[in-house]
Amino acid sequence: MKLDVNVLKFLGKEDFRVLTAVEVGQKNHELVPLPLIESIAALRGGGAQRSARNLLRYKLLHHDSAKYDGYRLTPLGYDYLAIKALVNRGAISSVGSQIGVGKESDVFEVMNDEGDLMALKLHRLGRTSFRAVKSKRDYLKHRSSFSWLYLSRLAAAREYSFMVALADQGLPVPKPIDNNRHAVLMSMVPAIPLAQVQELHRPGDTFHQLMALMERLTKLGLVHCDYNEFNLLVDEQDTVTLIDFPQMVSVSHENSQELFDRDVDCVIKFFKTKIGYIPEQDEARPWTRPVFEELRQNLQSRLDIELQASGHPQASKKGKASLSPLDPVLGLEAESTSATEDDAESDGEQTVAPQVHVPMKVSKQQSQRAQALPSQPTVSPTLNGRPLSRDLQQEMCLMQPLLQEPRLRLSGSLQQGAKSMQLMTAKQLLLWAVKISQPQGSPMQLKLQA
Repeated sequence: MKLDVNVLKFLGKEDFRVLTAVEVGQKNHELVPLPLIESIAALRGGGAQRSARNLLRYKLLHHDSAKYDGYRLTPLGYDYLAIKALVNRGAISSVGSQIGVGKESDVFEVMNDEGDLMALKLHRLGRTSFRAVKSKRDYLKHRSSFSWLYLSRLAAAREYSFMVALADQGLPVPKPIDNNRHAVLMSMVPAIPLAQVQELHRPGDTFHQLMALMERLTKLGLVHCDYNEFNLLVDEQDTVTLIDFPQMVSVSHENSQELFDRDVDCVIKFFKTKIGYIPEQDEARPWTRPVFEELRQNLQSRLDIELQASGHPQASKKGKASLSPLDPVLGLEAESTSATEDDAESDGEQTVAPQVHVPMKVSKQQSQRAQALPSQPTVSPTLNGRPLSRDLQQEMCLMQPLLQEPRLRLSGSLQQGAKSMQLMTAKQLLLWAVKISQPQGSPMQLKLQA
């Protein structure tokens, strides 16, 4: 599906409110029903349905009624949300032609108001050519369910974090500028992939430069895992720039030795077959194959731990309650945390999900169990110094009065996933379990002992 940014001229703020509402709803719905879209987008009088028809025409939404009637975002619709957010931030002002395509992403040239040329990378996990992401990447970690859009978002967040850290260490990587959803905005590098190079001015110097870069990356605690001619850019002076980082792993990964050796072999094979340079036969510049274990024993930094790369030493430690930008505790809720921020509307309005009143019933046995639980302190709106999502804070505010009030009808949003339960106290956890186990519309009351 080709990206045509000219469609942006025909989309109004209500259209983007509907797109954002579908994005929010998809965190716990495979298909988002129209009443929920109307509720989240705060559109009445058929406004949501009109916008949905307009978005269907441009293939930004997909409508399905096989299981039940609802809508979901298409990859193109997700592209427009990310591009719109970057435009609202002032990061970009125009989108040009496509300059690169891979099994996991598309790259476009973009420009800002100052006329600076940049590269916008849109992650496309789930393509037919690369659908084994769940087995080849650890994006999901402990999660069992996923969507391709969410995986693309995780891959973009991971790549942006790696690029920032490597740029701070002085490695030759594109300058990271911004990140939103599955899009990564970076500086444009005036170079071409090594795979397109027919001849190098000084192949020996370039080869040793590549090996030194690989060794330096390893001493920072990382293995690239895709270090080949397609992810190495070379300019007219044969200066190398490294790209593509989501798949990087820690030097402590169980397969790090094998992955490192494979990267070395990829470079050697390319220079032998394509350039005609055999490093073992270069008497002017003797070369010794790098030994992975020696590099791992002389680490200069542990970026793998700082960035929580796959297989890092602390990944196997249990009982750690920590939040990471690459592994949000709230799971799929990360899909919507930015949906109600500044990237929702072009005129500064925010899309606020209204509260949904859900009456429920608690049996006498459940009530007695709740009374038997010891009193627990309320939950802080932050965990390890990181703020929680607005939806979760709203839910906790609704839960907290139950600790003091003897009788209260429970109401609130049903948009929280099971991951939220680990952030609640024992009594709130029981109430949450009661809440999600009751069918919607059961008019009963909670009776608790204060």
